[in-house]
Amino acid sequence: MGRKEDRATRALEKNPIEACNKVQRRFCPDLFNQFGQTNDPRHQSYITYSNRTMLGQIYYKGIAGITSMQDMTYKFNKPQIVENMATYMGEELDEYLPHHVTENEYLERLNPGEIQDTIQHIVYDLIRRKSFDEAKFMGKWIIIIDGTQLYSGDRKINDKCLERHYNKKTEQETVNYHVDVLEAKIYFGSGLVCSICSEFIENNGEDAENYKNMSEEARKQDSELKAFKRMAEKLKKAFPRLPILLLMDSLYAAKPVMNICKKNKWDYIIRFKDGSIPYIAKEYKDIPEKERVGNAEYINEIDYEGHKVNLLNYMEETVEKGETKITAFQWITNIKITQKNALKIVKTGRLRWKIENEGFNRQKNWQADITHVCSWNEWALKNHYLMQQISDFMKQLYEHYVLKKLEIKKKQKNISSDLLASLAWQLTGEDIFRRDTHVETVCCLQRLNM
Repeated sequence: MGRKEDRATRALEKNPIEACNKVQRRFCPDLFNQFGQTNDPRHQSYITYSNRTMLGQIYYKGIAGITSMQDMTYKFNKPQIVENMATYMGEELDEYLPHHVTENEYLERLNPGEIQDTIQHIVYDLIRRKSFDEAKFMGKWIIIIDGTQLYSGDRKINDKCLERHYNKKTEQETVNYHVDVLEAKIYFGSGLVCSICSEFIENNGEDAENYKNMSEEARKQDSELKAFKRMAEKLKKAFPRLPILLLMDSLYAAKPVMNICKKNKWDYIIRFKDGSIPYIAKEYKDIPEKERVGNAEYINEIDYEGHKVNLLNYMEETVEKGETKITAFQWITNIKITQKNALKIVKTGRLRWKIENEGFNRQKNWQADITHVCSWNEWALKNHYLMQQISDFMKQLYEHYVLKKLEIKKKQKNISSDLLASLAWQLTGEDIFRRDTHVETVCCLQRLNM
């Protein structure tokens, strides 16, 4: 960005961090209260910093795009930043924010379920206030399921690490240790995805023994399906009456997943490959008369072990270097396919990439790196990941409701750096507000014309 463009941007957005804070106060006005209400694991006689401050700093670490904990302590070690963040968090701080060692010791003792509850409170509140009702499909909330790897290396950072053995029973045998998580993100439209439930895929000893003779693909399927079962139980408990549509990849084209969806009265759209469930693939091919609309064809009510499964096939035509390329996509669903909704199901089914793009890819490559191990401790590692989910969603909202609205174009790497830089700016009168005061919040939003 040249000087002319930089000057024009600054004229539109006077204070990036305060604009981000205003968005947070609009959509999650009690965020810091939620931080403060977590169950404190520390001995109350030896507390210097409150839960609100401890989690608030980690939240702003994610907002500022800071990767390492040491870097956080270094970059936040400025009197003006301490003063500003105390104002933003509604806290009274003396000279310093918590040291990174203090933070990690705290996160090692904090039950990750506390942060997960905070995340689900955010989602519940947004749903209750009907902030994103237009994102629903056929009256149901779209939840995208996918897994990702947070750590991979030759060092066993904790006892819950999964293991991959290469060149087994040879002199060249090596072991790769990794930490994986199964993530469920709710789709709020306009490219916005928010974590709603996270389930870590862990070594429980029994599985490690069983996996020794399994292929990598079979091991991945088994571990993720077990994690999905645990996740489904938690999701149903947290949102018992929420109308849900699950989007999943071909790994989840399995009877146990269908059973869970049927039990919970959830709809599903699952990416399908011929090898996923051979019986369904054969039944589809053997039926000569198929319904068609546009580039889509479909069959309803394929009977598969007590489940009525509907299969949709879509042929996408693209032109590359003057040549037409045809790519086939297939999905199975328990939603009855019709002439009216077939292409809508195709469009919805292809939303799964959102969790990879707006979800994992931005968190790994564009924002603070979720694969950077801030702690080897099991609980601390989980808490760092979960806090990053909160920070990233707030940044998504900021990018959509501030940058996009004001037509401010920034490279992803510059968004975090501008937010970090503005944390050290001198606050003006309009930047200062009384935390948790509704009138002040409304006034702030009016100034942003939201």
